[in-house]
Amino acid sequence: MKLPTYAPTLGRFRLSVLAVAAALVVSAGGLLVTGGNAQAAAVAVPLGTAESFVVLAGAGITNTGPTVLTGDIGSFPNPAITGTGTMTITGTNHAGDNVTQEAKKDLVTAYNVAAGESPPTPVTDDLGGKTLTQGVYNSASSMGLTGALTLNAEGDAGAVFVFQAGSTLTTASSSSVVLTNGAQACNVFWQVGSSATIGTATQFRGTIMALTSITMNTGATAVGRMLARNGSVTLDTNTLTKPTCSTTPPTTPPTTPPTTPPTTPPTTPPTTPPTTPPTTPPTTPPTTPPTTPPTTPPTTPPTTPPTTPPTTPPTTPPTTPRPPQVTRTPGGSVGTGDASGPSILLVEPPTFPWFWWTLAGTP
Repeated sequence: MKLPTYAPTLGRFRLSVLAVAAALVVSAGGLLVTGGNAQAAAVAVPLGTAESFVVLAGAGITNTGPTVLTGDIGSFPNPAITGTGTMTITGTNHAGDNVTQEAKKDLVTAYNVAAGESPPTPVTDDLGGKTLTQGVYNSASSMGLTGALTLNAEGDAGAVFVFQAGSTLTTASSSSVVLTNGAQACNVFWQVGSSATIGTATQFRGTIMALTSITMNTGATAVGRMLARNGSVTLDTNTLTKPTCSTTPPTTPPTTPPTTPPTTPPTTPPTTPPTTPPTTPPTTPPTTPPTTPPTTPPTTPPTTPPTTPPTTPPTTPPTTPRPPQVTRTPGGSVGTGDASGPSILLVEPPTFPWFWWTLAGTP
């Protein structure tokens, strides 16, 4: 009789256990569930000792024309490398030594990890013209690229892109993989179930891990690695650079904060205070005092004194002459003259302020 009472409880308990188990599976698989849609949380593929290699093969390396390689190279079990005379290698040619052999083992592990990342976003047509964000992308058969593929990290320098091609990977001539918003070649991985062919003058990005062989046609360049598990790697006048992850996150934060604060505070304070004080005080005092004193004193004294003294003294004495003094002389001659009458002669010398006269008798 108690079974009906506890049956619903037991049923709910079983559902809870299943829900927890499902959550654990999702977490273990690295999946994010949002709104019922599952998105792959791509994880960087661990390359181990194969990370230092820019070219690694299983059946030898062949080169034609001047090729520049930045990173180590090697091949095992077939250590044959031809065309080294026109290769410029910045790294070590390990041929088939122990370092190459260990790298080949790590390549097998990396290949399997990349192939196992899931669940992926299906790719059913050419990658050219697409813009993709971080994640896992899968094609059950071949994967092609004609034109430009843009990988957008959306500001996350750790964004990982994993491409899984069931058979081949082929790029057309002059195609390109473009990285934007912090995307880095070190976090782009191409797992190819057969062989990969990089077209003439293609600009490629990312690490190719092919089960069989890899061919780079004339003039193709790559920031990445060409790693062939069982087959050979064929080069022809190429430039390959082993990618390294840069510390982009620290660079962006420091740049924005320092720029805004320093610019606004320093500019406003210094400009306003210094300009107003210096200009007003110096201008008013110097102008008023010097102008009034010098102008009034010098003008009045010099003009009045010189004009009055010279004009009055010279004018008054000549204008009021003293009357002439007349001296009467008794008539008659003195010795020879007669006394018929006196004659008076007045003479006024031009150079004297006084007058004199002379009385002479008539002959």
